[in-house]
Amino acid sequence: MTYTSINFIFFVLVTMLVYFLFPKKNYKWTVLLAASIVFYLLAGYTYAMFIVFTAASTFLGGLWIDRISRKSKAYLKENKKTISRDEKKKYKNKIKVNKRLVMALLLVLNFGILAFLKYYNFFAGSLNDILGGFGVDFSAPTLKLFLPLGISFYTFQSMGYIIDVYRETAAPEKNPFKMLLFVSFFPQIIQGPISLHSQLAHQLYEDHEFDFMRFKLGAELILWGFIKKLVIADRAAILITAVTDNYGNFCGSSLTFTVILYALQLYADFSGGIDISRGVAQIFGIDMIDNFRRPYFSKSINEYWRRWHISLGAWLKNYLFYPIAMSNLFIKTSKNIKDSRFGNTAAGAHIAKVLPTSIASLIVFLVVGVWHGADWKYVAFGVWNGGIIMLSILLKPVFDAIAAKLHINMQTKRFAAFQIFRTLIVILVGYVFDVAPNFEQAMETFAKFFTNQNIPLAVKQFVDLNLMGIKEYIVIAIGAVVIFIVSLIQERHPDTTVREMFEKKPFAVKWLSIYAAIMIVIVFGVYGSGYSAADFVYMQF
Repeated sequence: MTYTSINFIFFVLVTMLVYFLFPKKNYKWTVLLAASIVFYLLAGYTYAMFIVFTAASTFLGGLWIDRISRKSKAYLKENKKTISRDEKKKYKNKIKVNKRLVMALLLVLNFGILAFLKYYNFFAGSLNDILGGFGVDFSAPTLKLFLPLGISFYTFQSMGYIIDVYRETAAPEKNPFKMLLFVSFFPQIIQGPISLHSQLAHQLYEDHEFDFMRFKLGAELILWGFIKKLVIADRAAILITAVTDNYGNFCGSSLTFTVILYALQLYADFSGGIDISRGVAQIFGIDMIDNFRRPYFSKSINEYWRRWHISLGAWLKNYLFYPIAMSNLFIKTSKNIKDSRFGNTAAGAHIAKVLPTSIASLIVFLVVGVWHGADWKYVAFGVWNGGIIMLSILLKPVFDAIAAKLHINMQTKRFAAFQIFRTLIVILVGYVFDVAPNFEQAMETFAKFFTNQNIPLAVKQFVDLNLMGIKEYIVIAIGAVVIFIVSLIQERHPDTTVREMFEKKPFAVKWLSIYAAIMIVIVFGVYGSGYSAADFVYMQF
């Protein structure tokens, strides 16, 4: 049951009816829990044991860590007059170690399941290739593994909660069924966003009365998500899939166009799915965080990743980047550089200051790359993005000096436009690793960009595919323009939403626009008999 199916719309309407008519206000959350369980079971009952294990281990682990904290605080309070300062310090360190061990156990268990299911065959195949290259007669077996629906999203969200309980920035959940709802909330299970317990949980458990305005705004967001997904992304996916299925047969111009089209398809698909998720949640009175903030208007690759998949970026920053950058090893290394003869130079002082940040960024983006898929091309994707960010941090003084020497005013609109264009090129280069079937063909693509550009041949190759007529390309082009205009309006008015601006329009304009949007989905949406709707790109993450 995908988010763009009639069955899902019916499922949401039935759940909404039961939820808002439920007589026990303090237990309305049980309706959301039941709906989430049904939704997940419909996706495949064999997946259920994994999400139940994650919910159960997260619940028990949170209580375990909290119990250690409470007992230690009670002990220190009872013995504050008799325990010495050194004894108190040793006791606190012991408690910290105990809590850290519990947290580590939970992280290893849950991320271990994710890593095994998602990456075992990749590592087994890579090991076999390496050993075969050395003539070793050994072959690690490959397994028929499946990836449970939304496993990356609910694992990251659950483990974020565990780390917050360890840090004592989140209170432990005392109800196992509420924890199961937090882990499995059906609007976000397919695509996220990855929510903080402190931001989402209390909204799930609160009583929400029906609010027509929230219903209307949520429905509009769902409709916008349908347009992006069914009208734009799924139409573009037809052509992109045809190219990737016969990748080596296309010239450089064809592949260039495909990568550009993929940038549109990926954004429309992922952001469209998130719009549907947030719209459904808003109908129930729940506000989930926005996962996108006009990423293609970014002026640097670092800014792009702060605007794209915001919830994943926030998770990695809070739970991976800062622990690495602020670790004793990195701090000590930075201090050693600062205290050295090299550290007394301007370059040395800068490197000593930014080295932890730059290396931590590279490590984080290696994780981002591997998170996207089990293939060497995704490792390369992570290295490309992390390497660009690391170099931009390390070489910032050099870039500033060049700009000053060339008398470049970096505050002008023209320079801002240059930055956006430059960043978009970097992004598109990274997308080559997504589009190409494997790492080797990604490298061949870069070669074709410079040696095999032939626009007439590209036109012929796409015409020969006989998959889309000129009208289909026009629909995609218009969709791209509409997304650009909406994004531009939002970029110029960041303190409000387009939907809120839309509400100020005359009644006739609003309802005619909504009617037109519905008709656009019905008439131009890619669906129906003989067509298998494309899965959301991030559905199996």
